[in-house]
Amino acid sequence: MIFVTGGAGFIGANFIMNWLLQNDEHIVNIDALTYAGNLESLSSLQNDTRHIFIKGDIGDTTLITELLEKYQPRAVLNFAAESHVDRSIHGPETFIQTNVVGTFHLLESVRIYWNKLKEDSKTNFRFLHVSTDEVYGSLNKNEPAFSETHRYEPNSPYSASKAASDHLVRSYHHTYGLPVLTTNCSNNYGPYHFPEKLIPLVIVNALASKALPVYGDGQQIRDWLFVKDHCSAIRRVLEAGQLGETYNIGGWNEKTNIDIVHTVCALLDELRPRHDGKKYCEQIAFVADRPGHDQRYAIDAQKIERELGWKPAETFETGIRKTVRWYLDNQNWVANVQSGAYREWVEKNYTV
Repeated sequence: MIFVTGGAGFIGANFIMNWLLQNDEHIVNIDALTYAGNLESLSSLQNDTRHIFIKGDIGDTTLITELLEKYQPRAVLNFAAESHVDRSIHGPETFIQTNVVGTFHLLESVRIYWNKLKEDSKTNFRFLHVSTDEVYGSLNKNEPAFSETHRYEPNSPYSASKAASDHLVRSYHHTYGLPVLTTNCSNNYGPYHFPEKLIPLVIVNALASKALPVYGDGQQIRDWLFVKDHCSAIRRVLEAGQLGETYNIGGWNEKTNIDIVHTVCALLDELRPRHDGKKYCEQIAFVADRPGHDQRYAIDAQKIERELGWKPAETFETGIRKTVRWYLDNQNWVANVQSGAYREWVEKNYTV
């Protein structure tokens, strides 16, 4: 039995589905079902007894303690987080509460549970914390990619809150001996991605004949990681990672935002042409850049390949084609997550 927090979110849901394809070990999935948590993403597991869903917050120590005692997991994987930079700029307190205070309460609950385990179970237990490359700050165009020893320089309330959670996890290993592992990943993309993020937003807006908003000049650079590759990396770190260590997970795919938009448009031109014969790229609209926008993220993923033998299976070209195809084939899922609140959010943040 393993625990997954935030398992109704984008990465968490993909991890659960991929986990249950690999083995029959049961999963307890704890998610607060905030705006980005969507049980419809896990509808294929509705009658699967290996997946136990419980609505709850990682900061609810009474609930988490009860669940740990009841199910006795061998590992806790913490995906639960507020994760959108734009939302953190407009409402930072939620990010502090979930990512910092919530992680602290989760760690405390897990530490107490772990201390009560018998010696063999205690030795084999793992707490795996899923984090982001944004904790490292921003790179210039010619600087080396982020390694695990790069100093933390978070530039947004979101990345600062994740940096704080990383430090808490580290401290619980060094102070209390809690057997922790931390992963810092680059930008994920793939199925079930909430359509406020760049790639799904472009797909959804393109099909709806809306503007395709691009911040600033679109020259911001990100490393892109197909979500199923991320899931396989996490499984490998959980299986063989060295206690107390951090592993950077990247896709070796540095792309500018504007290149991403053009790539998605070209795939849509091929797979779902516009009725008027025009190109989707004609819908691109440059909008005011967001405050403090980091220029470049890049992950050096040599450590996880060297020590654990992991590397991504997808190139960006194969992964983005699978992603666009999934959104074309799953329009009902997209429609169901686009609530009125979501539309207001996009209107507020992406005004042409």
